[in-house]
Amino acid sequence: MNFPLPDFFPASAEIFVLVMACVVLLADLFKSERQGWLPYLLTLATLAGAFAIQVGTAGPDTTLTFSGMFVDDRLADVLKSCLYITVFTVVVYSRDYLMARGLERGEYYLLVLFATLGMQVMISANHFLTLYLGLELLSLAIYALVALDRESARSTEAAMKYFVLGALASGLLLYGMSMIYGATGTLEISAIARKLSDPSTNMDVLRFGLVFLVAGLAFKIGVVPFHMWIPDVYHGAPTAITLLIGSAPKLAGFAMAIRLLVDGLPTLAVEWQQMLMLLAILSIALGNVVAIAQTNVKRMLAYSTISHMGFMLLGLVSGVIELRASGDIHLSYAFGSAMFYTIAYVLMSAAAFGTLLVLTRAGVEAETLDDLKGLNRRSPWFAAVLMMVMFSMAGIPFFIGFFAKLAVLQAVVAAGYIYTAVFAVLLSLIGAFFYLRVVKLMYFDEPLDNSPLVASTEMRALLSVNALAIALIGLMPQSLLALCASALGQALK
Repeated sequence: MNFPLPDFFPASAEIFVLVMACVVLLADLFKSERQGWLPYLLTLATLAGAFAIQVGTAGPDTTLTFSGMFVDDRLADVLKSCLYITVFTVVVYSRDYLMARGLERGEYYLLVLFATLGMQVMISANHFLTLYLGLELLSLAIYALVALDRESARSTEAAMKYFVLGALASGLLLYGMSMIYGATGTLEISAIARKLSDPSTNMDVLRFGLVFLVAGLAFKIGVVPFHMWIPDVYHGAPTAITLLIGSAPKLAGFAMAIRLLVDGLPTLAVEWQQMLMLLAILSIALGNVVAIAQTNVKRMLAYSTISHMGFMLLGLVSGVIELRASGDIHLSYAFGSAMFYTIAYVLMSAAAFGTLLVLTRAGVEAETLDDLKGLNRRSPWFAAVLMMVMFSMAGIPFFIGFFAKLAVLQAVVAAGYIYTAVFAVLLSLIGAFFYLRVVKLMYFDEPLDNSPLVASTEMRALLSVNALAIALIGLMPQSLLALCASALGQALK
């Protein structure tokens, strides 16, 4: 029997990460006590090498390989490049925290690399099986990371809650995929889109499967009413793990939404538009209102995440009007604004949790609002970093968060949803309260703790670059917006 060999070149970054994960495993096994830094440096080298490979292999064309199960296009190139930068940042931010608590073990770096590999596969998935494999690889790694501190009852409880709810969401997603397979006879996402125009396709079964598909997707990105895991997991997990959960997986979640709904089910855009619109409105409302009542910063940022993901969904919903206007899938400004918003949120989330990591020290978690009091007197620069993050998340000019919200709202208005845009603006004004409350505590209250802030040189440098990126991209957002628009334009042809 002759089996044609697949083209491995488009998946070279994934192969490199997988090989290096095995190298990290072996290096951790055979390292001496003096070589505790080896897994850390190998992980950073892996992420830097994957970025170089991704940029070096990026091309203008869309390439399908592994029997159409894996797609390499500009959307994948951009999102994966952002993914490597984000995970690199997460690893650098986390090291001091993990070392202070005795959690810097080889399995942390190994699980981070496997989670990264899962996100890579999700971003390039053109088949339900590929997508599900990537999703479960990411999820299983995250479950283990949440329970990394085995002596913490809170972390173990959070991991168990996440595992049980995640298994339920995976079941919903699989059931939806099976219904769509039953209606179309194929698991390949691009083939499903072609099958939708076939009159023999059972549209009722397809719509039934779509409901479960959207439910599973909503859980993975954490929007209402499938948000219940986010506050508990953010609060219960070690802050270094919360940093990872709150940043990089959002890029994979956005890619999952684009691949499944826009690529795979464009003809059913009217149906999934209505569902996503409801999820977006509920998420923005609940996220901004409930966050006001939080005294724990991690839980506050968890509800903030729910609100931000609602804004991202608004961008996707607004793009549906162009899908309805043409028989072909083509570039929508709204989809580009949703991608821009996702990248902006990842930048802001990384800086926010990175600053919390700086505030922590051995035996003490800096996670309440009182821990932020008088931060300006302890460290004016770190206070300025967190202030920029809070202003950006609140949507105050001229930071990246303002232009991200503006781009989405422009798309919403252009799509004709005027009242939805007004509703989103009003709720954003309500949400600005808890962001500005953090600034007030840092600059106008007396510190409860005057101990100096200790952070490694590389963390201080990277956190400064992170904060400056939030400010500078806010001043010049056109390049990133154009990059997102061109990536989606090429991917959605």
